[in-house]
Amino acid sequence: MTARQAERRRRILRAATVLAARGGYEAVQMREVAEGAQVALGTLYRYFPSKVHLLVAVMLEQLQGLQEQVRRHPPAEREPAPRVAETLTRAFHALQREPLLAEAMVRALSFADRSVSAEVDLVSSATGQLILDAIGQSGPPTESQRAAVRVIEHTWHSALVSWLSGRASIAEVRADLHTAAQLLTLP
Repeated sequence: MTARQAERRRRILRAATVLAARGGYEAVQMREVAEGAQVALGTLYRYFPSKVHLLVAVMLEQLQGLQEQVRRHPPAEREPAPRVAETLTRAFHALQREPLLAEAMVRALSFADRSVSAEVDLVSSATGQLILDAIGQSGPPTESQRAAVRVIEHTWHSALVSWLSGRASIAEVRADLHTAAQLLTLP
């Protein structure tokens, strides 16, 4: 991707983020995204074939921002489980500040079909890497750590869906994230 294409892509993602933050999933209309990004509608569709592709890319961008924050300000706890719980709680609070944006990204991820599998895999990888960064160990994870990371990742996604749908309180989400992080202490 050239520098010009990368800047165009950033403008598209920024326009979609603004629309989603203002009105959630339904507010993200491809024509309005194109107008906000100052690109032709056809150009937008070359970058992102659907709204789901676009919002999953926004989610990936948000996760990458969270990864940078964790790298700049690592969790203070000494043990891996509390470090992961603190990191995911921080990430959850970041999403909580923009609930309509969070709702739009999670809906897109939930609606994603096989045509979006590469993008969904990138989101999954970024979430897993966020967790691994929080563990703070040097070297590759063990097989049991990889399995725990997958379960924690699923818990994180499920907790987001439950909170966004009003079926879980913030306290319950926090408790679930702490419980899931305890998997890292199992042999």
